[in-house]
Amino acid sequence: MRKSLKTIPALLLAGIFLCVSCLPAQAQPLESAPPIQLTAPSYLLADAETGAIIFEKNADTPRQVASLTKLMTVLLVLERLDRGEISLDDTVAVSKTAASAPGSTALLDAGASYRVEDLLRSAIVASGNDSATALAEHLAGSEQAFVQLMNARAAELGMKDTVYVNCTGLPAAGQQTTARDILRVSCEICRHPAYFNYSSLWLSNLTHPSGRVTDLTNTNRLVRFYADCDGLKTGSTNEAKYCVSATAQRSGMRLIAIVLGAPASQTRFNEARAMMDYGFATYRRTQVIAAGELTGYAIPVRRGAQDTAPIAVGKGLSMLLRAGQADKLSVELNLPESIEAPQTAGTRVGDVRVLLDGQTVAELPAVLAQDVRLPGFLEGLLLMLDHWR
Repeated sequence: MRKSLKTIPALLLAGIFLCVSCLPAQAQPLESAPPIQLTAPSYLLADAETGAIIFEKNADTPRQVASLTKLMTVLLVLERLDRGEISLDDTVAVSKTAASAPGSTALLDAGASYRVEDLLRSAIVASGNDSATALAEHLAGSEQAFVQLMNARAAELGMKDTVYVNCTGLPAAGQQTTARDILRVSCEICRHPAYFNYSSLWLSNLTHPSGRVTDLTNTNRLVRFYADCDGLKTGSTNEAKYCVSATAQRSGMRLIAIVLGAPASQTRFNEARAMMDYGFATYRRTQVIAAGELTGYAIPVRRGAQDTAPIAVGKGLSMLLRAGQADKLSVELNLPESIEAPQTAGTRVGDVRVLLDGQTVAELPAVLAQDVRLPGFLEGLLLMLDHWR
């Protein structure tokens, strides 16, 4: 039989600011309607760490997004680097196909060899179609084979409305994605710190094996003109119009603003800026509970060496909260009447419910904070005598 829920005193929450854990993307946005006026047909503002969406419009409408497609190309390269399957110093022989990719901005020489780092940097900073294609061929043997890897990874990330046809975002029949799916790949890229070594650059250059130098300018103007913006990607074609996925970090909170199908280049930047301004002004990342934090409650123990055992939280929780919302947080425990020895520390014995204004926003495991041992011989004898009285 379960005990009635116990509310932990609000004082406990004041001391729980030790660690953060990621949560699954929130199904419903924090705000039921966009709080600011925007003109793009699809957009959203979200927390990069958890994927929680603050507000959105037409986030599931399929669209072409031009070079935002390269977010997946870059992600696959970063993941291969992290796994040690490739190195930044590896050399890539650029094919004629890659060098002649339409819209190429790195101006690679066919037949020449370039370091993976140079190709990755020029693909991120200047959105080089030639660099992206060369990387795709290097990782999978051909762009077509690489596209299969892109679609497989998209499926793993839950990007159910995304279909990749190429690795660059050049117009192609059947190629599509959504703002929500762009958020998923954007959040994943933000988990790779090395990415920001390149995406935060405003100006760079690429020295070719021949000695020729190509100047690279970041296509994301917010990197220069919006404080704390250090990524992600822009895209534009006649079909996609003007798109951007932008990210900035302030006071320990990283936001992602996605704008798709804006009518003009500057509009996408203005609207991404307005969304992030609103997010940083309105929300704060609050660390609510830390993994391992004691709840202040001890559960009765039957046939154990001790009469009670302390209960801890088995998983941490961090949330985006508006000013003043932290005062409306409460925590409740759902536990059995007692437990029986022996038990090991970390064993789940119930639930910790986090409530905001009386509504449950998260359920976390309630675990034993220490081992619960059987009594020794003398202790056991005393328990038996006590039981017979």
